[in-house]
Amino acid sequence: MKVGGQHFRTIWLRKEDQCVVQLIDQRFLPHRFVIEDVSTVEQMVTAIRDMHVRGAGLIGASAGYGMYLATIEAAAHGWFDQHLASAAAQLKATRPTAVNLSWAVERQLKNIVDGRTAEEKVALALRTARLIAQEDEEHCRMIGQHGLNLIQEIARKKAGKPVNVLTHCNAGWLAFVDYGSATAPIYAAHDSGLRVHVWVAETRPRNQGSKLTAWELGKHGVPHTVIADSAGGHLMQHGEVDLVIVGTDRTTYTGDVANKIGTYLKAVAAKDNNVPFYVALPSSSLDWNMRDGLKEIPIEERGAEEVKHADGWLEGRQVEVRITPEGSPAANYGFDVTPKRLVTGLITERGVCEANEKSIRALFPEHGP
Repeated sequence: MKVGGQHFRTIWLRKEDQCVVQLIDQRFLPHRFVIEDVSTVEQMVTAIRDMHVRGAGLIGASAGYGMYLATIEAAAHGWFDQHLASAAAQLKATRPTAVNLSWAVERQLKNIVDGRTAEEKVALALRTARLIAQEDEEHCRMIGQHGLNLIQEIARKKAGKPVNVLTHCNAGWLAFVDYGSATAPIYAAHDSGLRVHVWVAETRPRNQGSKLTAWELGKHGVPHTVIADSAGGHLMQHGEVDLVIVGTDRTTYTGDVANKIGTYLKAVAAKDNNVPFYVALPSSSLDWNMRDGLKEIPIEERGAEEVKHADGWLEGRQVEVRITPEGSPAANYGFDVTPKRLVTGLITERGVCEANEKSIRALFPEHGP
């Protein structure tokens, strides 16, 4: 993705100092583009927990770099294994729903143990962190190519009219290292000359759709319109949506999908109106240990203040205001689970499959029955 004509990933190492991780602090978007320096595990924990970084793939990449920082700290202060275990526990506890988080931490732990000295362990952690980020970028690029075929098929039927895609939350470039999952097919279609238009659901309470997805689509020149979350069903009823593509923070090997709260309602509306509902995900978001998403996927409950307050841009500064009565309590469920019966298909880096165990395992046979 380019910002001001310059290519950016969402996370990278500072050129002058490889012990410092740099990331785009998404709390300030779309009004300010802020780059944050992270040099300790504690800072990375805060960045993930407090949503400086967001999205399944980017959370995983951030955790990978967080474990790299943990090895630097451990090498400097001794008690290597104890410090690494503590850092892993802290990182895993930040965002319980996204499986990429624990996947990246466990991958680091598995690889770091092969180092014989502290210096070797640091080098292995750095290599693994870079691989996690590189794979995330490449997998999202391939998701774009496989999803492009779906959009091309719809475009042929519409004979030149724009293909209307509805999204929810942010599963774009900002949610991964680059390209995004749900947006990757959209960018690929736009870049190939197809006419596409995106309905961007605002995604309360933190408005990742209206703040982040709309911002990056605008930067890429993709036609889009921000809508209230509850407008999606109306648009589907009136034939204004050709395709729904969303992301996921965790998908079971049987096809149940956990994504930002409100996704389930979009899926129900899509089913009722015969609109294809696809979930785009790299394989790092597949949970090979969970069968029943409704019963097993942990649903993060965040602070009530996110529901009771909203922030915006006023006269050159970012301000926060309360939007509920002072004494009213609020519940803030961060995710919901869409059952596989409502999912048309999954778009992965290896191709498109049905949302069921047989089809998923056929694409990823190394995870065998």
